[in-house]
Amino acid sequence: MPLLTGAQDTSAAKSLSLQEAIDLSIKNSNQLKASQARIEQATGALQEAKDNKLPNASVSGSYLRVNSPNINLKTKAFEGSDSSGNSGSSPAVNQAMYGILNVSLPVYTGGRIRYGIESAKYLQQAVMLDAQNDKEGIILNAIKAYINLYKASVTVNVVKENLQQSLHRDSVLSRLEQTGLLARNDLLKAQLQSSNIELSVLDAENNRDIANVNMNLMLGLPEQTVITIDSSSFDKNIELKNLTDYEQLALQNRKDIQALSFRKKAATTGIAAAKAEMYPSIALTGGYVAADIPHLLTITNAVNIGVGIKYDIGSLWKTKSKIVQAQAREKEITANQALLDNAVRLHVNQDYENFLLSRKKIEVYERAVAQATENYRITKNKYDNNLVNTTDLLDANVSLLQSKINLAVAKADVLLAYDVLLETSGLISVQ
Repeated sequence: MPLLTGAQDTSAAKSLSLQEAIDLSIKNSNQLKASQARIEQATGALQEAKDNKLPNASVSGSYLRVNSPNINLKTKAFEGSDSSGNSGSSPAVNQAMYGILNVSLPVYTGGRIRYGIESAKYLQQAVMLDAQNDKEGIILNAIKAYINLYKASVTVNVVKENLQQSLHRDSVLSRLEQTGLLARNDLLKAQLQSSNIELSVLDAENNRDIANVNMNLMLGLPEQTVITIDSSSFDKNIELKNLTDYEQLALQNRKDIQALSFRKKAATTGIAAAKAEMYPSIALTGGYVAADIPHLLTITNAVNIGVGIKYDIGSLWKTKSKIVQAQAREKEITANQALLDNAVRLHVNQDYENFLLSRKKIEVYERAVAQATENYRITKNKYDNNLVNTTDLLDANVSLLQSKINLAVAKADVLLAYDVLLETSGLISVQ
């Protein structure tokens, strides 16, 4: 039986189970798309760190137009005399071309490249865990929206059913009033209650429609789609563990705790990377040079290979501040870990107690429904025998209606409380 009826356009109705709602929310979540983009950025940063192990190569070249320079070559190979005994004239040079190829392969960098790769790996893993944590949040939000829509739909059905009963009672009372067996004032009281119930129906339908639109937006469905809730989705066998078990599971499985652990490893690696800047860098170098200055000089096949060393003397007094900053970041993350652990323990305790409370409420509401049903039956019998007035009958009816709504909502709240406990414990994605 569909739980969504009434003013909505049923031509766009869609039956949806809880698992289907979760799958759609994951598929169409913009938050998860942003998380995937952050993973791609972290993966790119890791690849950039790895690329630092590869050779560096550069090519440069120029073509120059020059004036007529005065060139006096001192080497004997270019000296000569004409037949008059005068020295030879300078060659006519008005252009020059050259090209240079340099290649450098890092051999030793004090560990900067290795630490950079390690840090990038830790940060990539942290970002991936952040995405999983976001996914668990999306799952819980989908469950909350699904249950809210269910509760709103159940409320509409219960209130509508009560409205039909109230209208039927009004018609019976109206006939009694016409025959003089009922006071006009008692009929008006009953009709006033029917009007109030009708207003409650309008409010309930409005809340249901808003919950339906919110669900559509979350799942990426057209706003006009009428979602029919599958009540069998709430038939879940709940096996409750001990509180200490949930605390330990939370500390082991929470993705935000794991992500913070990887960020601490990255911060520790950052300290080593800062210290590595005090060491020299050694690289294999090679190059090729070619040049052509017409009428003067031509160079080809000028290949060179060697070893280069570079040491930044300023690192001896500049690196200390970087090390202090890296150590401060590590201390901050350590403190955040302790804060998060305490917060997780508190939330697990709160959610565990909330689940126990919601389960106890069902027992109370079940008794309340039984009591309200029996109270209405007795009051109706007394009313039929003129032992109570119309006001007593209407009050009994209101109590019965409210108890039915409370029980229906409480049953859904138990499932929600359990899923909240699973999310707090890092177990919602594996249920």
